Amino acid sequence: MPSQSTNAGIVTNEDSGERQIPESLRADGTTRKAIKIRPGYRPPEDVEVYKNRTAEAFRDRGRRIGIPGAAGLKEDLEDKASTAASNKNAKRREARKKAKAAAHDDAQGDDKEALAEAAKVEELNSEVEREKKARNLKKKLKQARELKSKKEGGGTLLPEQIAKVIKINELVRELDALGFGTDGENQPLSIDGRPQAAKKTET
Repeated sequence: MPSQSTNAGIVTNEDSGERQIPESLRADGTTRKAIKIRPGYRPPEDVEVYKNRTAEAFRDRGRRIGIPGAAGLKEDLEDKASTAASNKNAKRREARKKAKAAAHDDAQGDDKEALAEAAKVEELNSEVEREKKARNLKKKLKQARELKSKKEGGGTLLPEQIAKVIKINELVRELDALGFGTDGENQPLSIDGRPQAAKKTET
């Protein structure tokens, strides 16, 4: 008498002790022959996997009782929504929003002040640059005039020294454009913001 089939479909004949997978019918209607299983062979499907009962119970607890405390938390949230405390919290949030908006406006005012300050610093920097450039031009002009007087005194000049003497008028024009006289002194500006000496040279 055949026993009950295993997971792999093996049936054992209790009379003879033979094990086999009995013949079966395929989907296309053909017959699949019976397969004999050698003694002692145990297919992977029939090997029992060790199960730790404690671990299994720990894994299954979520399915059985759900997440601990979840039901109570949901009820608490529903209760809080209808309490006076939630109204108080809403007022606090509104007050925070207003304070944040006021701080933002103050920050914009600070930005305007910072821009004005930056403009002043930029103006001072440009003035310092102008004076620095004027000092360099004055130094070059002084050297060129010394070389010119040396040439007029009968001295010989090198080609690069002659080039410096030729640039005297150009140096004077640059100094005038910066608002400095040929002696390097700062000249008063006219109404349109240009040096008076430079304006005279244009007429």
